Amino acid sequence: MARRPNYGLQRSEVNRAKQAKNEAKQREREEAVARRKAAREGRDLPPDAEDPEAEVSEAEVSGADAGTKPPQD
Repeated sequence: MARRPNYGLQRSEVNRAKQAKNEAKQREREEAVARRKAAREGRDLPPDAEDPEAEVSEAEVSGADAGTKPPQD
């Protein structure tokens, strides 16, 4: 005989996943605010606040995409 589904347990798992996702988004927002605030004040970024968009790919360094992208401000 099959066990009855535990909808309360399933719902709580979904809620935990949602909460974790929302907390991760909130941390990213707060880090972005800290980066913008630091840039506005002219200070260096905190060591734990790394900007993934600031990383340069190897293709850009080697010049493989030279001239294909518009210059960034």
